Amino acid sequence: MSSDGLEALPWRGPGPGRPEQLALPPRKLAMRRNGVWRKRWRYAAVLAEEAFVCAARVQVGPIGQTFWLVCERGEGETLERTRLRPPGARGEVWSEALDRDGLRDHAPDSGALVRIEGHHSEAGPVRAFLRFHGGTWAESICPAEPENYVWTRKRAAERVEADVRIGERRLRFEGRGVEDESEGYHPHHTVWSWSAGVGRTRDGRAVGWNLVQGVNDPPRGSERAIWVSGEVSEPGPVEFDGLAAIRFADGARLEFSSECERRRSESKLGVSYEYVQPMGSFSGTLPGGLELAEGLGVMEYQDAYW
Repeated sequence: MSSDGLEALPWRGPGPGRPEQLALPPRKLAMRRNGVWRKRWRYAAVLAEEAFVCAARVQVGPIGQTFWLVCERGEGETLERTRLRPPGARGEVWSEALDRDGLRDHAPDSGALVRIEGHHSEAGPVRAFLRFHGGTWAESICPAEPENYVWTRKRAAERVEADVRIGERRLRFEGRGVEDESEGYHPHHTVWSWSAGVGRTRDGRAVGWNLVQGVNDPPRGSERAIWVSGEVSEPGPVEFDGLAAIRFADGARLEFSSECERRRSESKLGVSYEYVQPMGSFSGTLPGGLELAEGLGVMEYQDAYW
């Protein structure tokens, strides 16, 4: 590797040795590096007994997109919408940093408000306010080919306040949540499986996880993370059994049951992708014999040319 900071990768924080020679958030990353477009996204979801709500803001080079989903678990109704975001436009999903003026693609601090202002063809206007509280960020910077890198950080939020309006109806509830911020220069063709979720163990401890196979997943210094009572650690590599389960090296296994999903295949402006992203419930165990009493979250498989 070159001497511009890549030799220090992978790096995982918080902690010393962050390779500041590299352009890393909150600094601005160049649109292209070594012939590869910059990709960045912010994904946020609240997971509760009443509903699942997720929202994301994505950009590949100059091309922007937003998506959101609202799934009322008791009613079984799922509303979603994916839209291109013209350069300079705010779009239907954005984040506000509560301690700063203005709008940012990345919410830099723990007090983040994620907003949705969209429209559904049948339900009418859809608006949501998701306010995230607490949780330890797990940050990682991983090498990517050719001579590139990807920065990302994840959080299992301790509490999320949700205020959702669908037409004339209003849903107000609290749950836990997950956040995923990524920015960097992923390979032109990237295939990955990913899961994030929250839950509680049989002995009452709050847990959360971010697990991945195929991207940012070296044996050490990866984006994989498990939170137990607020403390974060990095598990070893995992294997996904499609969208049905996740297996750990020590024999632990999470089983997944889908309740709603986003599914899309698209090719536009030199970018093509195919993904399936269900949300639902989890059962089973995390490493160290942590048996879930309850678990909620998301699974994803994606194949992207970007």
